[in-house]
Amino acid sequence: MLDLRFVRTNMDLITQMCKDRGYELDLSRFRFLDEKRRAVLADLEELRHERNTATDRIAVMKKHSEDASLLISHMKTVSARIKELEAELPEVVDELNSLMLLIPNIPHESVAVGLDSEDNPVIKDWGDIRDFEFTPLPHWDLGERLNILDFSRAAKIAGSRFSLQIGAGAALERALINFMLDVHTTVHGYRETLPPFLVNSESMTGTGQLPKFREDLFKVEGWDLFLIPTAEVPVTNIHRDETLSFDELPLKYVSYTPCF
Repeated sequence: MLDLRFVRTNMDLITQMCKDRGYELDLSRFRFLDEKRRAVLADLEELRHERNTATDRIAVMKKHSEDASLLISHMKTVSARIKELEAELPEVVDELNSLMLLIPNIPHESVAVGLDSEDNPVIKDWGDIRDFEFTPLPHWDLGERLNILDFSRAAKIAGSRFSLQIGAGAALERALINFMLDVHTTVHGYRETLPPFLVNSESMTGTGQLPKFREDLFKVEGWDLFLIPTAEVPVTNIHRDETLSFDELPLKYVSYTPCF
């Protein structure tokens, strides 16, 4: 989530950034809630100061046998108003935070702006594209011919767009997973992790899936648990709410998980 003060002072930048991403973001409600939050905080600070000062004044008046009934009556009104504002503030803050969670991060200035993938510039090429003397088959056709992929039975088991790896197909996927993990851990210095495949709403919020993408997530009914969309979610949350020392950094983790 972006810093509140950054959003407050860069609303034009954020509005334009959202337009570049292809959608309109109305920050008028944010502006209203931000101003209301600051106004409530200012009123609370002033009223609490008044109450503290009056409490001391009432003690002095009673000590000197002076009539403090009017001041006590006024303080009852002040205390009631403080109670109202203290109840109102969390509601304002909660709605403000909910809006803040809908604001995406600012892309790096080098990121191209375009309507679709056709507007993406090619940054780097490696290798040569092979020129086949025959028409190569897509992997889904080749896999079924080799009897290492079965889409019809996968659809029977789960539904469309699922695949069932068989024999060498399953072995190939397992080998690729091991190869990826081995390279990262033995060559690049990453630490392997095997995180939970279910995470709570705090974890989903920490990586930005909630509240924006709630409708795209798979939730366990009756539990505060979601199936992870990528390994990024549980791995990023490993050190959530922790303070890391500079000497501990960088921390490099690698993980393989299903992605729901």
